[in-house]
Amino acid sequence: MLTQTAIRTDAIRRPTMLAGKVAIPPQHALDHAAEADSLAQQMQLMGPTMSFPRNAEIFGENEPADFLYKMISGSVRTYKILGDGRRQIGDFCLPGDVFGLEFADVHTLSAEAITDARVLVIKRSALTALASRDAVIGRELHALTARELQRAQERILLLIKSAQERVASFLLEMAGRSPPGNSIELPMSRQDIADYLGLTIETVSRTLTSLENAATIEVPTSRRIVLRNRSALSRLNG
Repeated sequence: MLTQTAIRTDAIRRPTMLAGKVAIPPQHALDHAAEADSLAQQMQLMGPTMSFPRNAEIFGENEPADFLYKMISGSVRTYKILGDGRRQIGDFCLPGDVFGLEFADVHTLSAEAITDARVLVIKRSALTALASRDAVIGRELHALTARELQRAQERILLLIKSAQERVASFLLEMAGRSPPGNSIELPMSRQDIADYLGLTIETVSRTLTSLENAATIEVPTSRRIVLRNRSALSRLNG
């Protein structure tokens, strides 16, 4: 496993402090943000930042789940090769996302870089030990695990929808994970999207063309989507 081999020689990443004026949110939002920030800061101190070139494997299915990973830059896909050779993508990981969380001792999916990626690598046992001593870290780690479980449940529901509903849901998901605005830059290929949605690449392309013809979206390039009618997408998403 590339992670296991390289982690011994990679440099430790130190946190960077940013200064600036911000609006003051409600107290409960401040409390939650403080806890999330506390976990993020601790993770930055606990492991090295590693670089992975495009298509490099980060970990493989059934390998020991000794580490957690946090995206710094780039993008990663998690996936499983099915018995008939088809690939099912489990998730797309973007900057700020944590992946590699497991309930077992081995990984249920593989992970590889979609683009050149920088990833923070944290020893799972060290983070678990810290969470057992620090109630704030423990709560945020529990919340992070719960969010991942919710995403897994949403994925199950996604795969019973129609092709058009799946594509609409995907576009809204990516818009929610992108900077504010109507333009989405997609790091993944059409084949990646198809394998994520459980569709063929032809169906994905045909559905995008249909949405573009209906003036719901605009597709300037294969990796750039402009949302022209979010309300229509939301109605399609159910």
